[in-house]
Amino acid sequence: MPVVRRILIVDDHSTFRLGLSALLSSVPGLEVAGEAATGAEAVAAAATLEPDVVVMDLSLPDLGGVEATERIVRARPGVGVLVLTMFDDDEHVLAALRAGARGYILKTTGPDGIVRAVQAVGNGEVIFGQPVASHVPTIFADVPAHSDESMSRLTGREREVLALMVRGASNAAIADILVVSPKTVRNHITSIFRKLDVTDRKQAVKRARAAGLG
Repeated sequence: MPVVRRILIVDDHSTFRLGLSALLSSVPGLEVAGEAATGAEAVAAAATLEPDVVVMDLSLPDLGGVEATERIVRARPGVGVLVLTMFDDDEHVLAALRAGARGYILKTTGPDGIVRAVQAVGNGEVIFGQPVASHVPTIFADVPAHSDESMSRLTGREREVLALMVRGASNAAIADILVVSPKTVRNHITSIFRKLDVTDRKQAVKRARAAGLG
């Protein structure tokens, strides 16, 4: 049987929730398990409905989307949170990623793009829509990695690649986000492994997390 991803939609505008629910419910393999209008409702619904993906607005009454995301991911690390918002500034993007979101797209995204983003997050991928993706390299380049001297050997681009690896991004996703070829990404990863003296992705991610990157 095909895998069905259960979706929780979180937005304080009922008309938007209704439209998004209709869109996602029409896609084979996606099932809207529930809706929430506030951050607190989202946290409670995620605990009871156990969705695979939470589509999360950031501007919510009583509990903001960033804090709601953090609480949901802390309670259920396997859930994928896809932020769907009007905010495209560095501060909101970084806050959402630090809270544990695996995707970030804007409400101006077309229906096909929203569906693709939900499916990607449901499959464990990391996704950033345009123009959000253009912010990501700058954001990650500014994240400090101060507790491991080997991190200082990495170039700015290698730090960006490593930070995206920490977020769970595949090589293809990293290539799309940084607008480089997959071969360039592989070359960066090879260099990262050498400079960190590790042999695989898991070890590199572990070192990065210990150093405060991502």
